Amino acid sequence: MPAYESEILALKTFIPENTGKLKALEVGAGTGRFAASFGLGYGLEPSGAMAKIAEKRCIQMVLGVAESLPFKRQSFDLILIVAALSLFKDPVKALCEAEGVLRPGGQIIIGILDRDSLHGDFYESRKKEGKFSSGANFLSTSEVSGWLLDSGFKEIKVCQTLYMQPENIEHVELPQKGSGAGSFAVISARK
Repeated sequence: MPAYESEILALKTFIPENTGKLKALEVGAGTGRFAASFGLGYGLEPSGAMAKIAEKRCIQMVLGVAESLPFKRQSFDLILIVAALSLFKDPVKALCEAEGVLRPGGQIIIGILDRDSLHGDFYESRKKEGKFSSGANFLSTSEVSGWLLDSGFKEIKVCQTLYMQPENIEHVELPQKGSGAGSFAVISARK
């Protein structure tokens, strides 16, 4: 729980306060755990079983993949992607799709396990053991930031948390600006 709460705090660094007034979508929403925490109304998920769990959390779910978003252009104010970008078949295409469905001035917030962090090698070495991480291609903050710029985003900001090995985290860790020290990085950008 302290690791999850630390991630929530880092994401809150960039999440607008009144998400209920925004049309907001979590891409790769899974069970809706993060979308529900922030009051986001919509989620996209390829797994029907996970989408059903998210719907129980009052999230309007759509089945689909990030590389081909089934939404009208410029229809969202906010897009959230947490720990899913590394699982997408084509993360660059997914970011281009996200840019297309965001309204002008819209915001994208991405949470990743930073490959270039102090503990990035820990996640990389354990990905074969994890049910969900076995297909992951862990990314770096600089890599994702570059893709965002190439996709037309601007005003890129980054914060981080989770400074200890995951099994040693006993207390909530506060977010700090930048990346490299914390294994969980949050990247915010504007269209």
